Amino acid sequence: MRTVQASEITAALKEMCYEANHSLTKDMSGALRRFEETEVSPLGKQILQQLEQNLKIAGEEQIPICQDTGMAVVFAEVGQEVHVEGGWIEDAINEGVRQGYTEGYLRKSVVRCPIERENTKDNTPAVIHYSIVPGDRIRLTLAPKGFGSENMSRVVMLKPADGVEGIKEAVLTAVRDAGPNACPPMVVGVGIGGTFEKCAFLAKKALTRSVEQRSEIPYIRELEEELLERINNSGIGPGGLGGSTTAFAVNIETYATHIAGLPVGVNICCHVNRHAVREL
Repeated sequence: MRTVQASEITAALKEMCYEANHSLTKDMSGALRRFEETEVSPLGKQILQQLEQNLKIAGEEQIPICQDTGMAVVFAEVGQEVHVEGGWIEDAINEGVRQGYTEGYLRKSVVRCPIERENTKDNTPAVIHYSIVPGDRIRLTLAPKGFGSENMSRVVMLKPADGVEGIKEAVLTAVRDAGPNACPPMVVGVGIGGTFEKCAFLAKKALTRSVEQRSEIPYIRELEEELLERINNSGIGPGGLGGSTTAFAVNIETYATHIAGLPVGVNICCHVNRHAVREL
């Protein structure tokens, strides 16, 4: 049994809040440059260049790459041979988010009650997804999620008879309905299977996968590629002002499901698709 101090978790989350909100991951930076070169619309190309300039300024001035620094979503993969000492892991995660957002002067966007709407003033609590995995390590993934794109997401409970064509139409309809509101170019996370809540989780988790990494399952990889092509042929374009770059990637994750169901979750993220990873 390996021991990890709760304070280590807090320190890691604090750093991750800075990192995710101030700099783009390498795969997202690469996608932005790649699609800027191939964008056919002059206005679309100009918008992509402005996004690149924004990222450059954010890095040089150490200011957030987007004013909506999001609600903190944390995926905590905890090795079954790890013992957390010195505090409860959930408290440690939330304390890291609290320190990261308050000491980093990041916008606090979380309200304690969805009805009364009183701001917590430190961007906690985070939304935390736990999984117990083999080994003696803790892997933390932080994905600050802005709500311009989050509000454009959905879960659709299809019938098995709807099949692959039904899945395609569900994803394409979500993207069309989102239009400019999701701050395109977007990354589209898709979860297929499981139950009502499982497909939404899969869609969220799919957004943390590199946009350069396609599914290892051949027919899912083909579906990702087809959907990306069709989305980019939609004409929505950068900023929703037209062009050939509406999405950088479609990432699909699947899970077993019931014989009577075909749940599909679509979680859309804007062009920054922020996330940071630490292993303790």
